Amino acid sequence: MRSTRALAVSATAVAALGLLAPQAAAWDTSSNIVAMPGAIARGGQLTVTVDGCPNGGWMSSRAFPKARLSPIRNHSETSKGTTTVNSSAAPGAYDITVHCHGKPALTKSAAFTVIGGVRGGLGGSSSSGATPTDMAIGGTLVGLALVGGGVFWMRRRSESKI
Repeated sequence: MRSTRALAVSATAVAALGLLAPQAAAWDTSSNIVAMPGAIARGGQLTVTVDGCPNGGWMSSRAFPKARLSPIRNHSETSKGTTTVNSSAAPGAYDITVHCHGKPALTKSAAFTVIGGVRGGLGGSSSSGATPTDMAIGGTLVGLALVGGGVFWMRRRSESKI
C-alpha cells in the first residue's frame, strides 16, 4: 500500500516537471547564440551565429571590438558575424552580447574561451640559450669524457708494449 502511494506521488511529480520543462527552456533564449570555435587563441577569428535575429545587428564582448551581424540568405531567422579576438585578451571564458535590430539585447554567458599561447619548440621555456647551470653541467661531462678517454688510451698503449 505504501509503495503504491509513493509511486503515485512520484509519477505526479514527474508529470508536473515534464509539463513545466518546455516553458523553462523557452525562457533561456541565450542558447540562440553560437560561437565557433568554442576555444580560440588570441588573434584568432571567431564566427558567431544568432537564431531569431532576421534583420542583423551587432555583437560585442570584452575580447573583441563591436562587430556587425548580417542576415544569412536562405535562413530567414538567422544572422552571422565574424570578428577577430584581441591579441591582448586574457585567457578565460567570455560573454557575448547581441543586439538584433528591433529586439532587446541578448547575452550568452561563457560563450567562448580564449586560450593562452604556447611557446612552440622551446618546451615552454622562457629563456633563450644555455644557462650558466647548463654550461657547467656540459663542461663537466666533456671534461670527464676527455679524462676517461685519456686513461683508456694510456692503458691500451701500455698493454701493446707487453
